[in-house]
Amino acid sequence: MCGIVGYVGPRDATPLILDGLGRLEYRGYDSAGVAVIQDGTIHIRRDVGKLSNLRSKVAADPISGGSGIGHTRWATHGAPAEHNAHPHLSMEGDYVLVHNGIVENYLELKAELQAEGVEFRSETDTEVIVHLIERFAQNGAAHNLTEATRKAVSLLRGAHAIVVMSRRNPGELVAVRIGNAGGVALGLGDGENFIASDIPAILDYTRRMIFLENRQMATVTADSFTVQTLDGQPVRLQVHSIAYDPVSAARGEFKHFMQKEIFEQARSLTDTIRGRVDFDHATIHLPDLKLTNEQAASLDHLVTVACGTSYYSGLVGKFFVEHLARLRVEVDYGSEYRYRDPILDEHTAVLAITQSGETVDTLAAMEEAHVKGARLWSIVNAIGSQAMRMSSGYITMNAGPEIGVASTKAFTSSIVDQYLLALYLGQMRGTLTEAQRREYVADLGRLPDLVGRTLEIDSQVQALAGMLYHASDFLYLGRGINYPIALEGALKLKEISYIHAEGYPAGEMKHGPIALIDEQMPVLCIALKDMLYDKMISQIEQAKARGGIVIALATEGDTVIASKADHVLYVPETPYLLSPVVAVLPLQLLAYHIAVRRGADVDQPRNLAKSVTVE
Repeated sequence: MCGIVGYVGPRDATPLILDGLGRLEYRGYDSAGVAVIQDGTIHIRRDVGKLSNLRSKVAADPISGGSGIGHTRWATHGAPAEHNAHPHLSMEGDYVLVHNGIVENYLELKAELQAEGVEFRSETDTEVIVHLIERFAQNGAAHNLTEATRKAVSLLRGAHAIVVMSRRNPGELVAVRIGNAGGVALGLGDGENFIASDIPAILDYTRRMIFLENRQMATVTADSFTVQTLDGQPVRLQVHSIAYDPVSAARGEFKHFMQKEIFEQARSLTDTIRGRVDFDHATIHLPDLKLTNEQAASLDHLVTVACGTSYYSGLVGKFFVEHLARLRVEVDYGSEYRYRDPILDEHTAVLAITQSGETVDTLAAMEEAHVKGARLWSIVNAIGSQAMRMSSGYITMNAGPEIGVASTKAFTSSIVDQYLLALYLGQMRGTLTEAQRREYVADLGRLPDLVGRTLEIDSQVQALAGMLYHASDFLYLGRGINYPIALEGALKLKEISYIHAEGYPAGEMKHGPIALIDEQMPVLCIALKDMLYDKMISQIEQAKARGGIVIALATEGDTVIASKADHVLYVPETPYLLSPVVAVLPLQLLAYHIAVRRGADVDQPRNLAKSVTVE
C-alpha cells in the first residue's frame, strides 16, 4: 500500500519525510524516494528495497530544504527499480510528484506526450502526470501550480491520490484526491503543514487533520491552505482532532475499523494488483507461485479449500479459473475436506484461501492435500503465516491489516488474487489469446475506480438501513457469478447485526425458500445487467407477488428495475467477471449500517474471532 508524505515549513523536510515513510512501512513497498527543493533546484534520492537503503543514500549524499515530498511504492507499471521509484520529475526539471493509483488511460496519454517530444525516463504510468503538469504550465499556467495540476488531472481516468511540488513555486504543495485510490490527509501545524496518505505518518507532529474527499484538491503553504473541487469551487472541510493513541490513529476519521476497511478497498485492490500486471504487454507475473508452463499444462483439476467468507470467495474464483484457464475447479469447506477420501494426485493443485493463514480447518485440509501428493498453493494476507509456509507457492492479498472481525477488504482482495491466478494459468496454458488478455487486463485496471465510485452510495445505503434495521429475517438472492455474493451478503448481516439471513441461488427460491416470503421479509436481489438479468427480474416479480420487501442491486442506467422493486441501489456498470467485487460493497455497507443502528459491536461481534485456530 503506497505511502505519501509531504512537508512545507521552516524545518528540514528530509528527516521529517523519512520518519513519516518509516511509520507507513507496515503497508509494504518495494522502493522509496524523497524530493526536496534545495537552492532553487529539485533534488531527488530514490532506491529499491527497504527504507534503510534510501536512508543510507541520503546519508551519503544529503539533501535538505523546507519543502519536500516522499513515497513508498508497490510497483504497478514498471518493475521495482530506481528509475521507476517515486518521486518523478518533469522533463525540464521544474515539477515533481508522487502518486497512488492507476492511470487507466496512460498509454494514450503517453503516446500523445511522446508525439510532442517528451522523453520518458521510467516505465510507470505516473510519469505521464508530471509531464502533463509541465505542459499546461508552459501553455499559460506558468507559476500557477494549482491551475496546471487541475488541468492535468482532468485528463486522467481512474482513482488517484497525488502530491505535486514545483521549484517555480517554492513553499507550496498541491494535493489531489480523485476516487478512493488512497486517502489524503492535511496535517495542520504552527507555521508548518503536512500531507500524508495515512494519519500515523504525521501524528507525531500534529493532531489537527483535514481529509480530502473525492474530486477535491488542496493548495498548501507553511501558513495556509485552501481546498477546492476540481471544478474550482471553494470547499470548507471539518478539522478533525485525532487522539494520540494507536487505536484512534489507526481508525482515523472513521467510527469503526470495519467502516474504514470497507472504504480502503479501492486502495487495497490497487495494492493487490501492483507489481503483478504488465499493462503494456497484458501479462501476469506471479513469481511466488513457482509454476512452470509445463507444470501448468499438466494440471487437470484445481481444488479450493477455505472456510466462511474465504469459501464464498473461492466460489467466485471457480468462475474465473474455469472460464479463463479452462481448468476444472472444485470448492470445498476446509472443515469438511479431510473427513472424506478426496481423490488427489500430482496433476491436482489445491488452493487454500485464508486471511490469517492460521485457520485450523484449512490447515488440516492442506495437510491432507500434501500427504496425497497434490501441488499446494495458498492465498493469504498474513506474511509468514503457517499456510504460506506449508505451500509450494502462494499469492499474498496485500490488503494490509484487517482489524474488524468481519472480513471486507480481505474478501475482495482474495477475489482479485484468484482473477490474477486464472489469467496467469490461462496465459501459461495457452487458453487465452493476446487480444483476450488485453481485454481482461484492461478491465482489471478499471476496477479500483469502479470500487471507489460504488462506495459513493454510502449515504443511500445508510438511509435504507434506517428503514430495515428492525427486520428479524433477510433473504439474499443471486445467480451465476453473483450467487456467492448473496451468500456473503447474508453472512455479513448475520455476523455483525445478529439478524437471521440466508443467501440462495435465485433459481432455487421456488424449490422451498419462497415459502418464507411475506410482508415482513426483506428480499435483497442482485440484479445486475448481465446474461441472467431477465431471470433475476422474474425472481423479483415472484418475491413481490408474495408481498416481500424487495431491495434490488442494479446497474446504473437500468430504467426498468425501479418499477419492479421497493428500493434500488445502483452500482456502476462493471465487466461480468469482476462484477462480484463491486456487488459486494453495498452489501457490506448495508450490514454495517444496520448493525450500527441496532447498537451492535461492529468490530468485535459476539462469539466470533478473527482467526479460528481450534476445531
